[in-house]
Amino acid sequence: MVRFYNPKDEADLARVEAILRKGGIEYFLSEAKEGAAREIEVAEEDVPKAEELLQEKESA
Repeated sequence: MVRFYNPKDEADLARVEAILRKGGIEYFLSEAKEGAAREIEVAEEDVPKAEELLQEKESA
């Protein structure tokens, strides 16, 4: 798993999680370090597809 996305807040986290779930991308939430938000990690081979899904959603 590699770091894929660092959400700005809980709403941003929920939005990206929904996009990945809908696109069939498995992901993992890293544990939050003190004072930091959780990060979304995906399998290295899924990064291109995950990026594509996010870009499609943002341009829509």
